[in-house]
Amino acid sequence: MLLTTFLVSIAFLPSPNTQTRTAQGVARALEAHYHHTKTMSAIFLETYRSGGAGIRAESGKVYFSRPGRMRWDYNSPERKLFLVDGKNVWYYVPADHTASRTSIKESSDWRTPLALLTGKVNLERLCGSLELAGAPSPPANESARPIASVKDPEERATEAGNTVLVCKPRQEDRDAFSKVLFEVNSHNQLARVTIRQAGDIQTEFRFGDWRENTPLQEAKFHFEPPAGVAIVDDSSLVNRKSMPGP
Repeated sequence: MLLTTFLVSIAFLPSPNTQTRTAQGVARALEAHYHHTKTMSAIFLETYRSGGAGIRAESGKVYFSRPGRMRWDYNSPERKLFLVDGKNVWYYVPADHTASRTSIKESSDWRTPLALLTGKVNLERLCGSLELAGAPSPPANESARPIASVKDPEERATEAGNTVLVCKPRQEDRDAFSKVLFEVNSHNQLARVTIRQAGDIQTEFRFGDWRENTPLQEAKFHFEPPAGVAIVDDSSLVNRKSMPGP
């Protein structure tokens, strides 16, 4: 489930012609949008692929609260909870009767590219390079070039009007990921995040029905283990490099 450590402005921009947009402009508009958003919730679909082992899909609802808190309620195919309360990371599967707790300073989970939604990350600092999908890197004397055709099908936007940012890692982060795709809709919201790793491993999140700046109960971001549930302070989670089993 947990991966090696790699991941935990300007005002709202109108949507200019995609031919003249820059990756930096899209990134800043995305960050600015969430900078002014205190709470968020959405439905999500998560898919995980590892080589030729097929695709596993899970779904549920996710909640974010700035600064630095998130809650993932999985409903299908199995109930489970992933919670970041600002201090600890919790992972709880009711069927296991055990909850794992890891210090947020030690944990590095595949969800952390989404830390930008809680005001915890800057894309230009996260990425060694940040480009628009299909756009060649511009020379020093040009701010942008016409967008070229997209060769990688995953880099194509899933809906008309969306923009895909391609984030490639810094040298020191190449063991953690090979590429992250951020698909941004016309409202400067995340529509999709795709994380690729060595060994043909890919995790993708798609989001829908965003609700912003709506009241969220404080209790959503605190975990109280039910009676009979053991708590394991599991620093070994830091070193796990595979997703949880089905």
